Amino acid sequence: MLLDINAPIGEDYWALMNLAGKYAYAGREWVARKVVDLLGGRELELVHNHHNFAWKESHHGREYVVVRKGATPAFPGQTGFVGGSMGDDAVIVRGAVIDDAHDERAVMQRAALHSTVHGAGRVMSRTAAAGKTHRKTGRVIQPGKISAEMMQNWVREKGVILRGGGLDEAPQVYRRLGDVLAAQRGTVEVVHTLRPLIVVMAGPNELDPYKD
Repeated sequence: MLLDINAPIGEDYWALMNLAGKYAYAGREWVARKVVDLLGGRELELVHNHHNFAWKESHHGREYVVVRKGATPAFPGQTGFVGGSMGDDAVIVRGAVIDDAHDERAVMQRAALHSTVHGAGRVMSRTAAAGKTHRKTGRVIQPGKISAEMMQNWVREKGVILRGGGLDEAPQVYRRLGDVLAAQRGTVEVVHTLRPLIVVMAGPNELDPYKD
């Protein structure tokens, strides 16, 4: 569905999306700084950018509203965070700075509107991974391909402590981040590799008040 950004409904959507973005930004920043405080650490650098968001940008001499679904900005020199799955490394990346505009990497950057991945990407759906259960009766409608034992064995072998986590977010349902980054063919460079020690996620029995 497309909305005219100059029409009232489009203007309202744009304003509310940006308000939600500011709310998400503030929440992430609070959590990150709270963790630093709990660990007794010191903040050296703040890497902060959205994914699944829209921006007004100029490309190829024209103004666009760029919607990055499953992607995040990666302009030359811009840093960003790309997460793997639970148990996998995450990375801080930076858009490659390429002096030669005819370099294949520079051409790819422009073609992608200076975007890159925001995560490893799924290889199976949530339902395929965890199965489907009747919410009221608990009856299994469709069995899942991933078991709790499979998920726990994976993170245990990686030396990661897992708290919570549903089967739909198990490492087996994602691509390996190194392979995904290699496919970017030098349009971004890895600045830091982050190895997870503890992963905390909502469990499968957590109540979501926003669902029926």
